[in-house]
Amino acid sequence: MINSVPFSKVIIGDGFWKDRQKLNHDVTIHAVRDRFTDTGRFEAFKFNWEEGKPNKPHFFWDSDVAKWLESVAYIIEKEPDALLESQVDEVVDLIEKNQGEDGYFNIYFTVCEPDKRFSNRDWHELYCAGHLTEAAVAYYNATGKDKFLKCMCKYIDYIEKVFKIDNSAAFKTPGHEEIELALVKLYHCTGEKRYLELSKYFIDKRGCQKEIPDDFWANDIYYQSHKPCREQLTAEGHSVRACYLYSGMADIAREYNDAELLNACEHIFDDIYNHKMFVTAGIGQSHHGEAFTVPYDLQNDMAYTETCASIALVYFAARLQQLKLDSRYGDVIERAIYNGILSGVSIDGKSFFYENPLEILLSEHGRNVSVRNRDDRHPITQRLEVFGCSCCPPNITRFIASIGDYIYGVDEKTVYVHQFITSNAEFDGIRLMQKSGYPYDGNIVIKAEKLNGKKLAVRIPAYSKDNFSISADYEIKNGYAFIGAADGEEIKISLDVSPKKVYANPLVDRDSGKCAILAGPIVYCAEGCDNGSHLRMFRIPEKLEYKFEKNEKLGTVDVILNAEKAERTETLYSFDKKYVPADIRLIPYFAFANRGESDMAVWLISK
Repeated sequence: MINSVPFSKVIIGDGFWKDRQKLNHDVTIHAVRDRFTDTGRFEAFKFNWEEGKPNKPHFFWDSDVAKWLESVAYIIEKEPDALLESQVDEVVDLIEKNQGEDGYFNIYFTVCEPDKRFSNRDWHELYCAGHLTEAAVAYYNATGKDKFLKCMCKYIDYIEKVFKIDNSAAFKTPGHEEIELALVKLYHCTGEKRYLELSKYFIDKRGCQKEIPDDFWANDIYYQSHKPCREQLTAEGHSVRACYLYSGMADIAREYNDAELLNACEHIFDDIYNHKMFVTAGIGQSHHGEAFTVPYDLQNDMAYTETCASIALVYFAARLQQLKLDSRYGDVIERAIYNGILSGVSIDGKSFFYENPLEILLSEHGRNVSVRNRDDRHPITQRLEVFGCSCCPPNITRFIASIGDYIYGVDEKTVYVHQFITSNAEFDGIRLMQKSGYPYDGNIVIKAEKLNGKKLAVRIPAYSKDNFSISADYEIKNGYAFIGAADGEEIKISLDVSPKKVYANPLVDRDSGKCAILAGPIVYCAEGCDNGSHLRMFRIPEKLEYKFEKNEKLGTVDVILNAEKAERTETLYSFDKKYVPADIRLIPYFAFANRGESDMAVWLISK
């Protein structure tokens, strides 16, 4: 098994991710707190809401703030910040003050509907408990303060009593999964094996009894409760809930050496990877239930692809990466962090997307001009500072703050470089140094010291598997280059980050006759503000001729392609079609929708 090197052992160096971590610390974490303050989320922890007052607490507000608390913990573990720490302590004091004597803690079900505790599987109590638990563990690791941790241990002890010992709740397993992976973290923090066993209990019980009424708006598949976990072989239902569950399944597979659970996880990942994942590593094909649908149903303009879903997919892939050497896991993580996740936050760090479509056609918005209230549903075209369901903003802040978790791994014989991020790491007496201009520059230098007989293995991304170089002898195994280098030797790796055309499986009807452009790990897109509206008039030639160009406004490196553009005609239909040479500017997908409303397309007509 491959152990991840935790972000606490990794120092991010100058470059792409350090810039984003600085923005996260200086701007985004405060922007999220300000909006959560405006909407009453922090005030709710005072347990003082009464009927008739504004900002009635919602049953998922605990989780929104919990992820913000966890984000701060990750930030201050690397860079102390007295103001942020004091803001966390204020919330922790309120948690301790308002926690029930039995250990129960939930704002909504204490203040708004105290008689409905643990009565509705769909109302997120265990989900909120999971996020609060993760935050408590993170804050203890960052500061050594244990008040928050003790509160959550008390709450988890009560949950164990209600669900496992007394079996007195109205449901058996979480409606919105998350607590499963949080319990494993709590076990590792405290050493209390009951917490690990409770996680396994929830996974073992799932799908073994009917928990959804026949007249409910969704079925058991939506909740991943249609089969026992070990029999689930495809990704189904609400995509965030699903990948949180699959992450918990992978954790239990690892902790208990459970071959059946691992087999299920591998099949589920294969289903996502081969059938249900957008090229941006977005998942969740439909806004109906924010859910997986059927294989190859990848509709670019209607893509739901929630930011949280890409984050959850990374959690799942990262856990599988610890269980089996396979470069696909690192490839998916990389595709998600540079595309499906990063698109969820604006360039200025203040606003967010919940959904991340792969195409915007403004002409189709408001097309029913003569019929009231009959617009087809499309994702919003501009990011917002807060949402009614605002799970994504604090999920982004905690993810960016802990990006170092995904770079390195180690087992008994090998040190692994999973991601290419300028950084230094020290662990198990080993020192790793990595430097590059990635993702725009594919030249990487890695130096490993004090390996003590271990080999160095570096993931070779799928986009460059046929064109790379390494300055030392190597052998490829499962997509990793195992390098025979002397201790302390500088290893120079060159990856091909030139723009490439990518084609979808022919069964993806919406991408038929089209291509996407990738340069390194970055998916590129065209926007109307650069190229004019009607982006489908462009045609990408078979052979790419291009140049890179710095975009000062966006802080990106754009691709200028020599393309062709269809000539407009006066008639609606004609018997021929003429193209003229025309350059097309492509920007990184993560930077779209930062310059006002505009058409946007990832998939372009291909010659």
